[in-house]
Amino acid sequence: MKTEVNRRKFIKTTTAAGVGLSLMGFPNLVTGKDDRKVRMALIGVGLRGRNHLHLLLQRSDTKVVAICDIDPEALAKARNMIKDAGKKAVKEFTGSETAYKKMLEEDNIDGVVISTPWLWHTRMAVDTMKAGKYAGVEVSAANTLEECWDLVNTHEATGMPVMILENVCYRRDVMAVLQMVRNGLFGELVHLECGYQHDLREVKFNNGKQPYGGGVEFGDKGYSEARWRTYHSIYRNGDIYPTHGAGPAAQFININRGNRFDYLTSTASKARGLHEYIVEKGGEDHPNADIKFKLGDVITTVIRTVNGETITVQHDTNLPRPYSLGFRVQGTKGIWMDLNDSIYIEGRSQPHRWEPDKAYMEEYDHPLWKKYETQAAGAGHGGMDFFVMNAFVESIKRQAPTPLDAYDAAAWSAITPLSEQSIAGGSEPVAFPDFTRGQWMKRKPVFALNDEY
Repeated sequence: MKTEVNRRKFIKTTTAAGVGLSLMGFPNLVTGKDDRKVRMALIGVGLRGRNHLHLLLQRSDTKVVAICDIDPEALAKARNMIKDAGKKAVKEFTGSETAYKKMLEEDNIDGVVISTPWLWHTRMAVDTMKAGKYAGVEVSAANTLEECWDLVNTHEATGMPVMILENVCYRRDVMAVLQMVRNGLFGELVHLECGYQHDLREVKFNNGKQPYGGGVEFGDKGYSEARWRTYHSIYRNGDIYPTHGAGPAAQFININRGNRFDYLTSTASKARGLHEYIVEKGGEDHPNADIKFKLGDVITTVIRTVNGETITVQHDTNLPRPYSLGFRVQGTKGIWMDLNDSIYIEGRSQPHRWEPDKAYMEEYDHPLWKKYETQAAGAGHGGMDFFVMNAFVESIKRQAPTPLDAYDAAAWSAITPLSEQSIAGGSEPVAFPDFTRGQWMKRKPVFALNDEY
């Protein structure tokens, strides 16, 4: 969608002004008529990309117009999904790693969903914004500090929004706890804990034809994420996947909107899990048994904010364990922990005793979940995927800023390179850049303040 609106002015507009702009392209917001659907394209239609494609095909307000992938098998599966949904065939772009650039030249695209290997996220999001299209980028949004700045600088130069598609921000219990925080149930927040704690050994080594098909291969011999994700464990030592925990934590304490990350320290354990897995599954003589993995099995990062809160973020994907994001929200009046679904509120709970959080979750259930529970049923990751895609589409419809924006994408993703730097320096403190250039002091919270998106 093309517009003559000055791009720099766009990012300074208020929400009301953003809605005003939206009326030019989407008159259905005023008339109630479905005059035009949001035209969506996808770069990357592997497992994650097809999850997003499924949701877009179900919506009555979107039209998928193009898909791009270098994998013929992924394209074929996406093509069949479109056909099975009763939709017309869409344009396909393939043949090279830069085929997506040709797709971005199309005039009939409003928004682009990027679900590719991590090393492509930033450059594809930057190119999408430069092409005048909304960019929705999977997590993490950037690998280096330079890439974090690329997202921010391109957004400011073009005026086009980029949304980090962090679905855990929309997890039902997380949003209920956000309501509790905003209602002062925990008092003043002091400390948070979170992370990504998920046994991914079968993802990082996989030579089957299913996501968890077994085997100890990766790279050219691997399947799905094993083709690219495992390399990060070989060459990097830091929290390489921080946003599932850091994103929701940032919402609890208004990061980039009255608060910001100040500095962090990170520590890495020894690396044993992936080697043990290879030996167990493939034997000591397997070629991959000689690989020296740089990534510590458990990475522990502690962040301090300018307002004085601390956040512990853990990355733990190479050892046997059940899944957990390890959320903890603690303030001067109480504490919540997701690991045992427990809560303690001073003056309401029995002294020194945990109580189940179920009643609180029902009492503080977020209006978004109450409104869209039926539509979210069956969507990926317990319904979270519906909400993050809904927010992206609704932002495009309104020609409004996205609720998770370039500054969020940069701040949350920056944990990766900063943790690498801290670990390399003996767990030394490392300062966060101020990606907002001081505007965090004036910006107001916007995430999930209503029941729209």
